[in-house]
Amino acid sequence: MMHNLLSKVLTTTPHKNVKIEALKQIAQELRRQAVLMTHRAGSGHPGGSLSQAEILTALYFFRMKHNPENPQDPNRDICILSKGHCCPSFYAVLAEAGYFSKEELMSFRSMGSRLQGHVYAEVPGVELSTGSLGQGLSVGTGMALSFKIDKKPNHVFVLLGDGEMQEGSVWEAVMFAGRHQLNNLTAIIDFNGVQQEGFTNEILDINTSERPLAKKFAEFGWHAIEINGNNMEEVVDALRKVTSFKPLVIISHTKKGAGVSFMELNKAFHGKAPNDEELKQALEEIKREEIKIREIKSAGATGADTL
Repeated sequence: MMHNLLSKVLTTTPHKNVKIEALKQIAQELRRQAVLMTHRAGSGHPGGSLSQAEILTALYFFRMKHNPENPQDPNRDICILSKGHCCPSFYAVLAEAGYFSKEELMSFRSMGSRLQGHVYAEVPGVELSTGSLGQGLSVGTGMALSFKIDKKPNHVFVLLGDGEMQEGSVWEAVMFAGRHQLNNLTAIIDFNGVQQEGFTNEILDINTSERPLAKKFAEFGWHAIEINGNNMEEVVDALRKVTSFKPLVIISHTKKGAGVSFMELNKAFHGKAPNDEELKQALEEIKREEIKIREIKSAGATGADTL
């Protein structure tokens, strides 16, 4: 199977011989696991887990240096899921990469399981327990500063939510990272448009035409780029970016619940598990997309080229 093949090529160097269509297949597998996990648990956060599937896939199977056989490898890059409630697809990508068995995913949110409802550091591959929003970038900034002081090549990636960007502590870290020119730090904002209470732009808009989010970061000394975060080609291209003396922010415009029609931009599925009928529909839609991807790959389309 594709995930087993790619797990074998995981090394402590970024992956160069991976195909776009293979990455797309993995993203769909993360979606499948996320809806299965939340359905089985009867709780969880599927919406934000689905929106970040391409981002997580490209990080772990294209960009990051990491080693599932030695999660504490001193040469590894760091990935912090600051939006810790969106852990189903994060646990799924770790299992897909070989950090632990995929069978364990079905213990999600069960009594005694280490796969808790917010990211838990006892899970192999998890660097930081998160869930109290607004903390991940501060910790990631501290790690990046430490690596820079020690002249180490490790890179730190922090994945945040757009609702989380309303937290003041995030902006303290933004100012600090820009001031210290932490070019070994990348923040990725899963800008999926919806938070628990509704649409982000209706609750506390952080990206207005008068004060765009990218400009805010630029004013604090960051290099900012914006992409369609549910387009794998754009995600991969963004993760290739290297800045000489600035931290990088990737503002990744996605859809909450991406890949499952009735969950897309639906605030109800911020923190609601699918019922039996909804699970069936979700799995059917994910399977249809997987079939399309396989057909493109078999046809030898340009999108199947090696990166």
